[in-house]
Amino acid sequence: MLKLEDLSCGYGSVEAVHNVTFDVPAGSVFALLGPNGAGKTSTIMAIMGHVDIHGGRILLEGEDITRRRAIDRAGLGIALVPEGRQLFSDLTVDENLTAGGYARPIGRDAAKRERVFGYFPRLHERRTQLAGSLSGGEQQMLAIGRALMAEPRLLLVDELSLGLMPKMVDLCLDALLQLRREGLTIVLVEQNTARALDVADQVCVLSSGVQVYQGTAAEAKATGSMFATFLGTNEPI
Repeated sequence: MLKLEDLSCGYGSVEAVHNVTFDVPAGSVFALLGPNGAGKTSTIMAIMGHVDIHGGRILLEGEDITRRRAIDRAGLGIALVPEGRQLFSDLTVDENLTAGGYARPIGRDAAKRERVFGYFPRLHERRTQLAGSLSGGEQQMLAIGRALMAEPRLLLVDELSLGLMPKMVDLCLDALLQLRREGLTIVLVEQNTARALDVADQVCVLSSGVQVYQGTAAEAKATGSMFATFLGTNEPI
């Protein structure tokens, strides 16, 4: 579905990611892990078209999109749930969802909105509230819902659990698992390694912009201490 071939990217002349290669099968959850500053967000932003590509290729279902504009990639069905959510805080829940639909205007707004409310009933209860008045967990639900309004084929989720209570993390991850069962392909950047491995099919670990591990989530769990070393932590996996 998504393939990176020797991807190098960064900001201006500063290269943040070096020669990363991985393949994300359709209908899977692919976890992108690593310590802070490893290049995870830069990789996500390269896929979305928001950073400079220094080398390599990005393929979406066999099509080379390396030099396509971000707006074109959205039109091809790539949607981003950004780190920190980045909602329109002065707009209501409904208005934020409407804004998400503009990324890929394919109609059926009412049906798409009801689908989002099916995943996140709490958003239906809050639909007239300003996004800035929501709890952190509700805001993350809204950020996911806003991305889903574009009916993406590929969903990029950057730091899902950041600042959230465990119960809210579970609710959001449950929604991602349901989306995977429905055939959506998901790339998940996540600091909570244990939870990421619980939901991912495959995993890639970056360290200082370099790919240091790739395998199935089950293989990652089995490697135990070696995997923890890649992540720069002594915590059990």
